Amino acid sequence: MRGDACPFVSRGGYKLLKAIDTFSISLEGKICADIGASTGGFTDCMLQHGAKKVYAIDVGYGQLDWKLRSDDRVVVLERTNARFMEPSWFAEPLDFASIDVSFISLDKMLPPLYHCLKDGGECVALIKPQFEAGKNKVGKHGVVSEETTHIEVVDRILSVSRAAGFCVSGLSYSPIRGPKGNIEFLIDLQKCIQSNHDAIQIDHNNAVSTVRDAHSVCI
Repeated sequence: MRGDACPFVSRGGYKLLKAIDTFSISLEGKICADIGASTGGFTDCMLQHGAKKVYAIDVGYGQLDWKLRSDDRVVVLERTNARFMEPSWFAEPLDFASIDVSFISLDKMLPPLYHCLKDGGECVALIKPQFEAGKNKVGKHGVVSEETTHIEVVDRILSVSRAAGFCVSGLSYSPIRGPKGNIEFLIDLQKCIQSNHDAIQIDHNNAVSTVRDAHSVCI
């Protein structure tokens, strides 16, 4: 990525791009939501991969890049707290959603999202240890560096995801760090239906190996 012009409105698009490639996600013709859209790196990545419509949701205001704001395929939902999302926000059930939020745990975001996805719908969420670990495990300047804490966080989000009704079908680490240098992780979820409920599930062993891989590459 270094030295190359970024193909998205922000480098955040690289996070979703890795998820698309790693988890073999197809967004062609899909109705999507970018939760925590900010400048719109994920939204841009979705559109470049064929998304039919993207709901760009953010609690902030005026951050979304003009290129996306003026795109007819993008529905801008600013000053909107996705923690309280419900199906009535969308003209149709979502095929796909991404979550990249700060200062809030995924355990607050996944349950409401579940009801907005169609059966079999998919979600890629960014696990940010600095907002998931207990305060006593977050180091100076908000950085979580301990491998054991990362494993604990990922394990907890695996449990939270299943409790919300999702099947966990993929786990990896973000190709770029958070603003303060935090290692972050990507989780691929599907809204469970009978046909995929017994599919291969990501477990503790996957969490351990993914965290160790991330530390070997990112540190």
